[in-house]
Amino acid sequence: MIRLLLGGLSPSGKNGRFSIFIFHRVLSKPDLLFPDEPDTSRFNQILSWIKQWFNVVPLDVGIDKLKAGTLPSRAAAITFDDGYADNYTNALPILKQHGLSATFFIATGFLDGGRMWNDIIIESIRASHSSILDLSHLGLEKPAIGSVDEKKLAITKLITALKYRPGNERVTMANQIAEVAKIPLPTDLMMTSLQVIAMQAAGMKIGAHTVSHPILSQTELTTAKQEIAESKIQLEKLLGNEVSLFAYPNGKKFNDYLPEHADLVRELGFKAAVSTQWGASDTNTDLFNIPRFTPWDKSKIRFGLRLVENLRKTPN
Repeated sequence: MIRLLLGGLSPSGKNGRFSIFIFHRVLSKPDLLFPDEPDTSRFNQILSWIKQWFNVVPLDVGIDKLKAGTLPSRAAAITFDDGYADNYTNALPILKQHGLSATFFIATGFLDGGRMWNDIIIESIRASHSSILDLSHLGLEKPAIGSVDEKKLAITKLITALKYRPGNERVTMANQIAEVAKIPLPTDLMMTSLQVIAMQAAGMKIGAHTVSHPILSQTELTTAKQEIAESKIQLEKLLGNEVSLFAYPNGKKFNDYLPEHADLVRELGFKAAVSTQWGASDTNTDLFNIPRFTPWDKSKIRFGLRLVENLRKTPN
């Protein structure tokens, strides 16, 4: 039934629709703090459904076919954002097992031992044995973190409080939170440069995702241009080939990036850019505002129906 519904909404040719999945991590085992983040078993299940229902193509190939009006029926692509090490250790073997390709958008500043600011907060609270974290000197609350539920709530509140602050400020504050927690932070959360090279050698596609993952709408335009350009240059130097696809950090149009940032991406030589707006692309879609989506439902039928619902959405 799901396959038939998807085929009706996503035919081949000039009336085709292009569904793009977005993931971030594939964990080795379930995480009580983030129960919706797929582990290897869950990711394997999701890929089995995607393979059953869709014709999966590499993102760059799908974009070319979208422009040409030659998409296959039920066309889809798989993408990952940020560059977590588990993309290499966990996601890659499962993708290869299913004979599928994905595009990985890398924030280059975190390669080889770096950490994103939100992960500093997450890992500080995860490992803390305190019942309360006194952050009042930072102008924040004194969150209770004694239980799993309290840790989850504290992480959500702290990330929300810092998310749209200037990039340097949120990194500084995240590090100050880590100092209060007095927890040694992991240095293996993100991929190494060699792992990125190995991903490409294994048939995966690599795209740019800025250097330090700033919220572009909150960043000076000259700095935003440097972030976008440098990530492209660094990856091209590392991989020895053109990097033509870009993913906006956070990715909500008008909230996280603006039309001028899409113009920058175009001017810097990318051929397309993806957002995190829900929906599927058609021939009228702006190639520098391509939507992506991943359903969160646990059951196969609900997962499939959520994808049908996504295909019904009118592209922005």
